[in-house]
Amino acid sequence: MRAVLIILGLLLLAGGVWVVFGNGSYQTTDTLLQIGSAKITATHDKAIPSWIGMASMAVGALMALGGFLKKG
Repeated sequence: MRAVLIILGLLLLAGGVWVVFGNGSYQTTDTLLQIGSAKITATHDKAIPSWIGMASMAVGALMALGGFLKKG
């Protein structure tokens, strides 16, 4: 259990740092026009909000710290 806490905490911490420094994004596709079966779509890149990265860093740090300090 201790190793799982440490590994998950470090992964969350690394993912949070990646998002905070502006590398996290996802794509959305919108349908602009549809006539019958033909349609025109547009794909947009949207950034993941930095507060999600900060929350991930905080939770990851607490999980890793808890894993390091856990006895047994």
